[in-house]
Amino acid sequence: MTTIRVLSAKTLDNASKKKIETAFSKKHNGEAEFSYEIDVSLIGGVLIIDGEDYYDATVKGQLNNFKRVKSKDVPKDADDVKSIEKQLTDKIKDYKPTYEKMSSGMVAYAGDGVVRISGLAGAKYGELLDIEGDVQAIVLNLEENEVGAIVLDDEDKVAANMLVKATGRIVEVPVGEELLGRVVNPLGVPVDGLGDIRAKKTRPIEHPAPKIIDRDKVNEPLQTGILAIDAMIPIGKGQRELIIGDRQTGKTSIAIDTIINQKGKNVYCVYVAIGQKASSISGIMHTLTEFGAMEYTTIVCSTARDSSPMQYIAPFSGCAMAEELMHEGKDVLIVYDDLSKHAVAYRAMSLLLKRPPGREAFPGDIFYLHSRLLERAAKLGKEYGGGSMTALPIVETLAGDISAYIPTNIISITDGQIYLENELFNAGVRPAVNVGLSVSRVGSSAQIKAMKKISGKLRLDLSQYRELAVFAQFGSELDSTTSALLEQGERTTESLKQDVNSPLSVEHQVIILYITMKELLRKIPTDKIREFNRGFVDYVEVNYKHIIDNIRETEELSLENCLDIEDAVKQYREFFFKSN
Repeated sequence: MTTIRVLSAKTLDNASKKKIETAFSKKHNGEAEFSYEIDVSLIGGVLIIDGEDYYDATVKGQLNNFKRVKSKDVPKDADDVKSIEKQLTDKIKDYKPTYEKMSSGMVAYAGDGVVRISGLAGAKYGELLDIEGDVQAIVLNLEENEVGAIVLDDEDKVAANMLVKATGRIVEVPVGEELLGRVVNPLGVPVDGLGDIRAKKTRPIEHPAPKIIDRDKVNEPLQTGILAIDAMIPIGKGQRELIIGDRQTGKTSIAIDTIINQKGKNVYCVYVAIGQKASSISGIMHTLTEFGAMEYTTIVCSTARDSSPMQYIAPFSGCAMAEELMHEGKDVLIVYDDLSKHAVAYRAMSLLLKRPPGREAFPGDIFYLHSRLLERAAKLGKEYGGGSMTALPIVETLAGDISAYIPTNIISITDGQIYLENELFNAGVRPAVNVGLSVSRVGSSAQIKAMKKISGKLRLDLSQYRELAVFAQFGSELDSTTSALLEQGERTTESLKQDVNSPLSVEHQVIILYITMKELLRKIPTDKIREFNRGFVDYVEVNYKHIIDNIRETEELSLENCLDIEDAVKQYREFFFKSN
């Protein structure tokens, strides 16, 4: 015998009961019994629960649908409270007793941000669930008799025996240029105290990656403003370049400098903080504001205090925001800081959902988790708008171990990596880029011709210098050639050092690299090279501005420009020595 629950705001009359009993007795061939309950929160109408089927013909259900109306459908005078109240009143007045049939279930267990639900046979992976109209959850486990889901809202609101219904949708977040300059949580709700966001569109956080045929070649440089990276490990628009290294080696600084360097370049930025301290995120926001970068940047913030489910959806939410801009034909840079914390959050949820653990207790689909996220970064063909999304995922290693599970997974997904070494960082080489382990699979195709021309030997020279420097520590006598190589290597290393939050334009990078590679700094004391380079760039800006303009317009370094740079070095060197 099937028990059918009938909930209403007030006691039903006999005629209404008879209609319900006739319809459902026929459905169950007469083998049905009826339980009538009063729930005043329904306001009006009837809610019928028949096993896993959910028939919602209540005023509360209609109002819940009204609350979910998109911002573009809300009248312009929605700020007027009276206007909203009038709409709600009209909604109740015009209410017609229609019903909506949905798949439903009951909460069997709730705890630690995870719910197990009996029923919901028609639920799909990733589907959004509605728990009693107040709490949202995402389906992550599909089992024979149960569905496992993660709670997005306050988990304390969920208890056993609560009603759950499938929505047929997945989580959506607001997208568009309205989010620029704002700090939002992974659900797109502002957390910066600057008021509501009037976004015209929403977009699902999960979306298939662009097809291969939709993509274009990655050959347009995205300048980081960091000489060591733009010269040796160039990044192209649409590329996925991993930043990897131990904690406190400058990974986030590289990403923030890259965002700052996009000012005036028509590149929009999304910074996704996953499991970071709130104070760290606040510091990043203030840095970006100070340098005028928040104007074209959105920060998606999931702090260490947030639940694992919120940390889990954060990069997907940020990706949806960036993806919308990409499909509008714009260039976007997205930073995931960092995916190792994201993997830990996913592992915590998977273990609570009783998934079988694999290597390092991570679930078996951890590779798919990050590959489906990073594959969404692309350079689209002109027929598809020509937009691009460049991804800079960050991964933290332990004691420099890049052969650990998560680092190797993400290295195999991305188009190269920038490896920051602890020893170099402690030795004062910043950015602490290890040339031997860093690579860009796009290579020189993502460099302007001038940079490509003068940086060709840089990686080899630096590798040779660092190898020779190891042997030189033993104190044995060195021949003149080796001594010259070591001396030039020291000068090159000094030229590549760069302070945080001080990105260089590509024209300045070309000039500094030219005087370094042509050994025009030979007479400059090693400890004065950075000071000389800073002053020399300013000197060229004032007295040889045509060199800067010519490189910017043609992206090449002509013979005339080379001769002018050498003349400028001689002149400035005399001035430099006099002033010092």
